[in-house]
Amino acid sequence: MEGQEISPREVLEIMLKRDRFTAWLGLVIDEIGLGYCKLHYRVTGEMLNGFEILHGGVLFSASDSALAFACNSHGTITVALDVSISFTRPGKEGELLTVEAKETHLGKRIGIYDIRTTNEAGELVALFKGTAYRTGKPVE
Repeated sequence: MEGQEISPREVLEIMLKRDRFTAWLGLVIDEIGLGYCKLHYRVTGEMLNGFEILHGGVLFSASDSALAFACNSHGTITVALDVSISFTRPGKEGELLTVEAKETHLGKRIGIYDIRTTNEAGELVALFKGTAYRTGKPVE
């Protein structure tokens, strides 16, 4: 069941080779570790909704990517099973947002993660919770 002997950095490199969405969204990974990922991105005009604030789908997608990198860091292919997001304040054009995913539980088949998006002032922009299913197959 355990992942192969592969570091979180190696898993990230494998994933990023196949993941064009991360580059398209402009996500930059700052840190990766077992059950952990920290990334950032800058809010651009293309990311705004009709009220000129950050579209919720962008916040969701960035959080989902952080979840993916954190939960796969153990070297076992892991996929989202259930996720939810709460939007706490609007993101604005030009802001630098940080997304931090932390593993709060790791079982044989299930992992649970809290993902927080904050702005440059350290204010919470979104809180995302993810439950992930560990397939038992190694990341290759």
